[in-house]
Amino acid sequence: MSLIQAIILGIVQGLTEFLPISSSAHLVLVPYLFNWSLDPTQAFVFDVLVQLGTLVAVLVYFWKDLVSIVTSMISGLKERSFDEKPEGKLGWIIILATIPAGLAGLLLKDSVEAAFNSPRLTGLMLLVTAALLVAGELLSKKTRSAEAMTPLDAIVIGVFQALSIFPGISRSGATITGGLLRHFKREDAARVSFLMAIPIMLAAGLLAMVDLFAIPALASFLPMVVVGFIIAAIVGYFAIRWFMGFLRQKNLYPFSIYCAMLALITLIITYVR
Repeated sequence: MSLIQAIILGIVQGLTEFLPISSSAHLVLVPYLFNWSLDPTQAFVFDVLVQLGTLVAVLVYFWKDLVSIVTSMISGLKERSFDEKPEGKLGWIIILATIPAGLAGLLLKDSVEAAFNSPRLTGLMLLVTAALLVAGELLSKKTRSAEAMTPLDAIVIGVFQALSIFPGISRSGATITGGLLRHFKREDAARVSFLMAIPIMLAAGLLAMVDLFAIPALASFLPMVVVGFIIAAIVGYFAIRWFMGFLRQKNLYPFSIYCAMLALITLIITYVR
């Protein structure tokens, strides 16, 4: 992997992680469309570790929310009251919502890694993302706030997050859709989606660390990971700011159209080549 490739993939990760267009799909398709010859193991480890850059972005953007949530959770533990404070309750529910994706990631790790080498499958999964976004917009009443979330809501949204372990199914798109189908407002569904990403992205990054140190020529590969990490963090922060403002006024249909168009282009190219 070259420095230019690491920079481009860092920008792609930062832009697409929080927009409902599947960052994993873009990290698969960009090298494929540009005919980059990347080592599959290196590419997979790079993709997962660069996500830690966008984890930093979400930590910075939601810093005040996270402090409030963690403080309330600790207070609840001390007082043996887990749902008295809305912020603490939200924290426990977010943890519950990460369980389905965590289990799916552990059980299907080899299948997921193989899927990252299949542009055609990625294209098909982008069509799934497009359909999910349309379903969320059409079927949601958009009346509930994040503080009203229940354990059942968490499990439903968590199952949607589990779908996104495969490239092409947007994690933010799937979880926001799950929130919309439970009738949360767009902005609240997005807020919960991004907070839910924290434990999953952290766990995936830590698991990828094990694979990182097993890669040959680590000394030359590690600087590329660091560059991608830094760029993804900076770009990701501004992507979150823009997207949260977008959701206050507009719907998700433009992202659905984009996913469908990218999917069709990808599928055509995979059959022509």
